[in-house]
Amino acid sequence: MITNGTSGSSLNDTPSGERVHIAFFGLRNAGKSSLVNAVTGQELSVVSEVKGTTTDPVKKAMELLPLGPVLIIDTPGLDDEGTLGEKRVKRAKEILAQCDIAVLVHDSLSELADSERELMNLFESRKLPYIIVNNKADLLQNHKGEGFFVSALTGENINALKEKIASLAKNNKPEKRLIADKLTPGDLVILVIPVDKAAPKGRLILPQQQTIRDILDSGCIASVCQDSRLSDTLKALNVKPKIVITDSQVFGKVNKLVPSDILLTSFSILFARYKGDLKTLVQGAKTLSQVKDGDKILISEGCTHHRQCGDIGRDKIPEWVRNFSGSSPEFEFTSGNTFPEADELRKYSLIIHCGGCMLNEQEMKSRIERAEIANVPIVNYGLAIAHMHGILTRSLEPFADEL
Repeated sequence: MITNGTSGSSLNDTPSGERVHIAFFGLRNAGKSSLVNAVTGQELSVVSEVKGTTTDPVKKAMELLPLGPVLIIDTPGLDDEGTLGEKRVKRAKEILAQCDIAVLVHDSLSELADSERELMNLFESRKLPYIIVNNKADLLQNHKGEGFFVSALTGENINALKEKIASLAKNNKPEKRLIADKLTPGDLVILVIPVDKAAPKGRLILPQQQTIRDILDSGCIASVCQDSRLSDTLKALNVKPKIVITDSQVFGKVNKLVPSDILLTSFSILFARYKGDLKTLVQGAKTLSQVKDGDKILISEGCTHHRQCGDIGRDKIPEWVRNFSGSSPEFEFTSGNTFPEADELRKYSLIIHCGGCMLNEQEMKSRIERAEIANVPIVNYGLAIAHMHGILTRSLEPFADEL
């Protein structure tokens, strides 16, 4: 079943980037929105007899039991018309980059259209698990053909559809860990978290929260301090830490304080292996020394946080790149869901991406894939900063067996 969650549910607080993304696609008036409403058990999408009622992707965080936290996405019709319609169709197809499971909603009273078959080919080329759902089965005498036959109107086979979606998602999402797979129960981990004017007041940012939870879930001990207190923290401990994990912005300072017999890495590097492709991003880091005057570099972030003076993406990284390479490249920036397609990336010499904590794994890997198609090296913040501070090799020691 799917529930909207309760205030006491920890699942309901799961970040969208950690939820299984389930997107519903189909032609206008195939009953996509009605089916989404039937599956979610609430009026998530506007339903109308007028074609093209859904004009932009509609997203809703839910719980799909027994699977757990999911993000349900209703997309515009694939056969929308006109200039605006083309933009809507483009938006619908962009959702593919975020999608873990696709549901193709087909009007069972008609034959599969070319655009539906084209979408199925896209699913298969991306190796994206999908299911064909024949809606309006209540109007049929016989249920013939591939896929599920359901009725959003009567509720026929809706529960069976939920179970099928859950089984596809479970098979497609092997468990991954941020750092716990490199720890033994009882290990001590120090986390270095600067508190400056850019830090959110009264809380930790998402990568820090998730890493602490992963450490605790592994039966290990997490000790948290600011960079200004790291030296005192190391002196006060009776047990040698297994590893120190730091915010990338203070990588250079922390490296000087942590003895060489203690492993050291950053939150951003953890996310490089958790959601991205560590090998590819490491290779991207090594191209920073090749940056030349006039090169175009794209700095991309997956979130849209408020920028302040000294922002890591807008200010610090460009300055570090200029100092490290001894050149004057040009920088361009994207944030949030905006990320160019492969053809648009070809003008860049390098892409420097954030850790991607607000993106799901599918979206992060899609961005890396687009960079590879364009033959443009890509690196994330943590790896870039480690390389520019001369500590890339050390920061990768915990993951040497993966490189």
